[in-house]
Amino acid sequence: MSPRAGSAGPRPASTHTLAFVESPVQLLNVLEWAHADALRAAGESAGPAPGAGGGGPAPAPAAEPASAAGPGAGESTAGAAPDAVEAASGPTPGTAGPSHVAGLATMPEATGPAGGPVPGTARAVTHAGLTLVVLSPNDPMTRGQLRRMAELARGEGHEVRWEEARGGATAPFHTVGGLAPLLRRAKRIVMGDPFSRYVQLLLTITRARDLVVVDDGTATMEFVSQLARGERLVRWHRRGGRPGPRDLVFAPVSASARRRLTPGSGRRVEVFSSMPITETPDGVHVTANDFSWTRARFGPPRLTKGADLVGTSLVETGVVDPDRYLEAVRGLTKTYGATRYFAHRREAPDKLHRLAVETGLEIVRPDLPLELIARRGPIGRTILSFPSTVVHTLPLALAGTEVRVAVCDIDPAWLTATASPRAQGFLSGVTGTARDVHRLSAVTTAT
Repeated sequence: MSPRAGSAGPRPASTHTLAFVESPVQLLNVLEWAHADALRAAGESAGPAPGAGGGGPAPAPAAEPASAAGPGAGESTAGAAPDAVEAASGPTPGTAGPSHVAGLATMPEATGPAGGPVPGTARAVTHAGLTLVVLSPNDPMTRGQLRRMAELARGEGHEVRWEEARGGATAPFHTVGGLAPLLRRAKRIVMGDPFSRYVQLLLTITRARDLVVVDDGTATMEFVSQLARGERLVRWHRRGGRPGPRDLVFAPVSASARRRLTPGSGRRVEVFSSMPITETPDGVHVTANDFSWTRARFGPPRLTKGADLVGTSLVETGVVDPDRYLEAVRGLTKTYGATRYFAHRREAPDKLHRLAVETGLEIVRPDLPLELIARRGPIGRTILSFPSTVVHTLPLALAGTEVRVAVCDIDPAWLTATASPRAQGFLSGVTGTARDVHRLSAVTTAT
């Protein structure tokens, strides 16, 4: 019998932890896990931590409040990522500056009087012995958000190591070679994407017996289900297709990673997630992510009267037809009076330009994950979304506010001819299992 959600089982003694992230959301969820783990460790050594239970934010220790504009903003750039130095010399995607995307806007910083920290924000509990390794992608928007998240992580007292893991043909060899000594010494490995070939390769090097998978959005649901059924690890939108040559070459590494992620004698596996998990493999400990770090650190937000719309990359992944998507966005905008469109970091500029021109929406490219943007505010009293991670995470991050999250179903007619046969069922499951959200009909938005 698997432990219930929220119970991580017995913890090992305090050890050095190595965390691998490739996206801003993964880094955010590592910070959430570190906060929860530190609270749990404090509770084990000194009794229940005040505020550790329930849905409210956990109290922060007596410490200097950190500015919501980024606790690492005043730090030296020594040892920072190359991109952090670049950011000081000119605008980057998601920050103030010119852009070729019509209607582009950025979110204002959440600051208090005279530019100080927002009242009520406080530094969260720090996890000892955590090194965050950013396996940097090439996408500019993702890199920009990762830069900002890395600043937050440093400001929380964590060590951050930036790896140009995709910076050329020899980059993987340099990255793996440089990380090998750390991997062999680490006692615990935290990962944001068990489907990543990079992460799977690194798992073959480590001797760690304590493995933690933190949320990488809705992909976490698929990962746990595949692990429970003993299937090979394949992203949900690629299921149903034939493995390519690279898949076949990498198959032994992927199989090894799946074995490492299967609990066994002396090997502990934890999944830290805010997603609904219905198939839990025997021996896997599931811990609930309630976004207590985010709520302790930011907000509450100022609310606007209008509605905000959250974009999705389903067009970019080949699941949804672009014309149908535009029609759906236009319908939602007209029906619910949406004024802003928060773009997903992987949405194409041409698509966003078309949305801005044809719907009149203000396109916002956030420089942080939406959970933090919404918690800092300002944010609409209604947030409209298609099936995605945010329909599960935003109600948690915005707990205690008056914000209503509404999700629009994906009409089967919107799917492309090349979409995975599992796409409709998976997306319906994402919507159907969301808690504290209002469900909208896809039909009414396409008229």
